[in-house]
Amino acid sequence: MSLSHIALLIGGGIVAGIVNTLAGAGSLLTVPLLVLSGLPGTLANGTNRVGILTHNLVASWRFRAEGVSGFRTALPMLIPIGLGSLTGALVISQVADKTFERLFGVVMVLLLVPTVWRAPSVRAAPHRSPLSSFVVFLGIGLYGGAFQAGVGIALILALSYTGVDLLRANSIKVVINAVLVLVALPVFIVQQQIAWQPAVVLAAGYAIGGVFGVRLAVVGGDRLIRPVLAVAVLALAGRMMGLY
Repeated sequence: MSLSHIALLIGGGIVAGIVNTLAGAGSLLTVPLLVLSGLPGTLANGTNRVGILTHNLVASWRFRAEGVSGFRTALPMLIPIGLGSLTGALVISQVADKTFERLFGVVMVLLLVPTVWRAPSVRAAPHRSPLSSFVVFLGIGLYGGAFQAGVGIALILALSYTGVDLLRANSIKVVINAVLVLVALPVFIVQQQIAWQPAVVLAAGYAIGGVFGVRLAVVGGDRLIRPVLAVAVLALAGRMMGLY
């Protein structure tokens, strides 16, 4: 790797790590950067997972250090998320990719307005039965198993509707994402779809971005998270609906 490619991946990883901590969809930046550095798309997708895993582990640790740990809250969600992820990976070949992505993009835009402009408080949050919560997170896991990109945003949107504030939603999100990627990563390793040198470089940037992102989230709170979330959702939805 050239020094310019190393600098590009570290810088991109830092930016993506901050964005992923505050909202999500940082892969919209890092995967194209990996392709720009010379990797084919499938290899870039697998390589990017190393950085995502590193970011979520670091961010989980930093949220815990800041007193905003989402570990215990995330535990009951791991079962439907895991089941959905496995199912999504198994059936994705039978689903029209573009149709699924565009529909999901429309749904996220519809959920964006009430989430960003009026994140519900715990007392104002709508009641959700255990069954409906299971179905919601099963659906997110299904999407994650099929497409991965944007899972963090979907988790924040879903958690905000249960009455969790955006700061704590992010702390829960990074724990769930760490588990999701940890389960999926061996598949990419076995299929030899990871280029380890750029993976390590990008992961370093992601780790730095995770540290800064958590600090920004704790200091800025919802006032900072909301606009970043809005931009991230619109960028991801636009990409999924084929606008660019």
